[in-house]
Amino acid sequence: MNSKSGIALLAGLLLALWGYTQPEVNYQNKTLVKELQKSGITNMDRLEELKPADSVASPDALQGKYFLINEANANDFKYIYIGRVNSCRAGGCSLSGNDPVAGNSEYFDYFILFDTRKTVQFVKVFNYQATHGHEITAKGWLKQFVGHDSSKALQVDKNIDAISGATISVHAITHDIEAKTSLLKRLLKQEGLSASTK
Repeated sequence: MNSKSGIALLAGLLLALWGYTQPEVNYQNKTLVKELQKSGITNMDRLEELKPADSVASPDALQGKYFLINEANANDFKYIYIGRVNSCRAGGCSLSGNDPVAGNSEYFDYFILFDTRKTVQFVKVFNYQATHGHEITAKGWLKQFVGHDSSKALQVDKNIDAISGATISVHAITHDIEAKTSLLKRLLKQEGLSASTK
């Protein structure tokens, strides 16, 4: 292969990668289902999706779904958020035009279990597709979010431990958990949801 055809091949490959879009969140992911079963949620078919009105959250910004847990469980879990966090590749956020939500990013999928008071009871990362920062998947580190009810801000280095080498992921998941907890409360206040789901 000559240098011109090699350059053309490389350029084509880069264009294909640049146009790559992430797969959607898999709400039937085997690891997710297994983790929910461990938490006492044995029947995914009994989850009722809670859809926010556009005035509460746009579907594009949400990057996940909320569900009402209709199944009795020992932990009194009532709501679940299953979603995705996009974070820039290492060094990528500083590149001009790199928008982590536009698919120019790495990502991980996770879920939050809430109780009837809309307080975080459990957080689990079930699909980590980033090259750095996997330390945030540690059960011990994720326990820091238990008890969060959006009454106080979550701040890395204040009430959330930083992790050396996982700065981007730490900030991304901390921000997302804070936002999704607050959004759950607004979602349940929106018109059209029955009192039994609050």
